[in-house]
Amino acid sequence: MRTPCFIIDEKNLLRNLEILKRVKDNTGCKILLAQKAYSCYATYPLIAKYLDGTTASGLYEAKLGKEHFPGEVHVFSPAYKRGDFEQLLDIADEFVFNSMAQLKKYAPAAKARGKGVGLRLNPECSTQDHAIYDPCSPGSRMGVRARDFDEGALELLDGFHMHTLCEQNSDALAKTVEALEEKFGKYLHRVKWLNLGGGHHITRPDYDIPLLEKTVRRLQDTYGVQVYLEPGEAVVLNAGELNGTVLDIVSNGIDIAVLDTSAACHMPDVLEMPYRPPVLDSGQPGEKKYTYRLAGNTCLAGDVIGDYSFDMPLRIGDRVTFLDMALYTMVKTNTFNGTPLPDILYRKSDGELMTVRTFSYDDFKSRL
Repeated sequence: MRTPCFIIDEKNLLRNLEILKRVKDNTGCKILLAQKAYSCYATYPLIAKYLDGTTASGLYEAKLGKEHFPGEVHVFSPAYKRGDFEQLLDIADEFVFNSMAQLKKYAPAAKARGKGVGLRLNPECSTQDHAIYDPCSPGSRMGVRARDFDEGALELLDGFHMHTLCEQNSDALAKTVEALEEKFGKYLHRVKWLNLGGGHHITRPDYDIPLLEKTVRRLQDTYGVQVYLEPGEAVVLNAGELNGTVLDIVSNGIDIAVLDTSAACHMPDVLEMPYRPPVLDSGQPGEKKYTYRLAGNTCLAGDVIGDYSFDMPLRIGDRVTFLDMALYTMVKTNTFNGTPLPDILYRKSDGELMTVRTFSYDDFKSRL
């Protein structure tokens, strides 16, 4: 097995899907795969056995869902381009618009084609600390505030959409739903569906599933709406790994292991979020005997993954395995510096390792 490579683990993927299916069975809600977090379509036939469809952030994701995932196709864009929207009319089942202007511009054409039409709402209720992922932050471009809502547009609407969470538990959802009802509750009886977006870490061990199910059932019973959830991370949480190899070890106040995998190219959320991905058999700096800074092999000085400790010293040629690497990784990889893209492998439940996709120089060249 050459590195770098992603490995998607079927056993853990199935564990997540079983949890999501129980939520569906217990509440009657529908659950869609948010492709922005995970778009490895080789696994779509398996996921489609458990979920109801896909969500897309634009034309290409919508086409991928339509082609490879049986079920509903929902699409949301902060602003649609005319050409993309016209193509989406042949693909999407439900359109969600981000502003009153976009709604009034495009909804009549969608309705004429028998498509569902929704509007993204901003409940102005921040429950997280990651400003880059907070659609309710001051000055956000995401969603319509109550003060800007035009009641005259209700005749165009089949549903409402909100998405405010990021890797959060159901207490944050319950709090946000309260804000939604306070600001928009008088309109909820007027629509057919309510999409609560993503960011629900439903498959995390400490996630309060009973509170989620209680919230979903109450909304459906109170307003007569079909509730949708569209998790991305929860579908593939802890279902992937990224393997790299130590190429060199240098010292500059700390021992630095230079790998053939990169934060900048292969896991950019490490730099954007930022966060420290888990590494197999490692500890916090100083927790184990040998501490290293793990870094990428690009010319970016800040291509640093983080500091980790190990029981044994790292040596050139050793394998380093990053965990929870299915979400927001393969969809965000890039070829900065001409860095090769990691192969994508699939570990079946019986342990067999299958190659899904390999990449070459042509994948770098063809983008330019």
